Amino acid sequence: MTAEGAQGVLYVVGTPIGNLEDITYRAVRILGEVDLVAAEDTRSARTLLARYNLRCRTMSYFTGNEARRAAELLKQLQDGARVALISESGMPGVSDPGERLIRRCVEAGVRVEVVPGPSAAVAALVASGLPTAPFAFVGFLPRAGAARRKALEQLRIEPGAVVLYESPRRVGATLADLLEGLGDRPAALARELTKLHEEVVRDSLAGLAERYRDAPPRGEVTLVIGPAADAAQLPAEALEQEIRDRLAAGQSARQIADALAVYGKRAVYQRALALQRALP
Repeated sequence: MTAEGAQGVLYVVGTPIGNLEDITYRAVRILGEVDLVAAEDTRSARTLLARYNLRCRTMSYFTGNEARRAAELLKQLQDGARVALISESGMPGVSDPGERLIRRCVEAGVRVEVVPGPSAAVAALVASGLPTAPFAFVGFLPRAGAARRKALEQLRIEPGAVVLYESPRRVGATLADLLEGLGDRPAALARELTKLHEEVVRDSLAGLAERYRDAPPRGEVTLVIGPAADAAQLPAEALEQEIRDRLAAGQSARQIADALAVYGKRAVYQRALALQRALP
């Protein structure tokens, strides 16, 4: 029960990605003190709360009702409620519902506190054995079409490792697309992180694509793709400058794309064209 005139607080609470022991003392305390827990999956939330003997009122907050619930929760927070936002696992707002409510709270001046917790992306990156800095987290790739092609072109010029999530049933197709779009690179597939059947398979993209082409892995999957051999030496800003320098030297967009094809021939060509048009 909130006191009249009290300031509402939204606690964005990271929860275990598998092993229920992976929760902080602070997270347990906060979950036991709030007026309401807004949960992506109320069933998994009740399992977690029961594990730590917490009796909290829960409300569903998932992609399908996020817009409506965000408005309801903002009103309660403005009235002084203390609300914990949790996803099914990991950190709300990172490939999970939460971003909309957090943004609305920030815009309305409602206090937001983040209670850090486990992250499948970071756990997989560390376990992969690949270079960890810099790295790009992209969540889920677009399913198909031009948006997917554009995303793959952008990933090709990322200077570091790439971390992404994928559904087990789509892993084979995604690995094949990554191999075609990025070229063969060292990679790792992590599944069921922190759970009983945790597994990290380290191989090349070609090897992983072959392994999972007709045999989808089981459980939650995180993919980590290492940087191209020379991409780590040429950050995006440096690539941009390289294109500008070549244009200044009189090279055509087609010549530049051919010369810098390792960074994504089509993406380099389009950027060179755009820069060329902007020249005085």
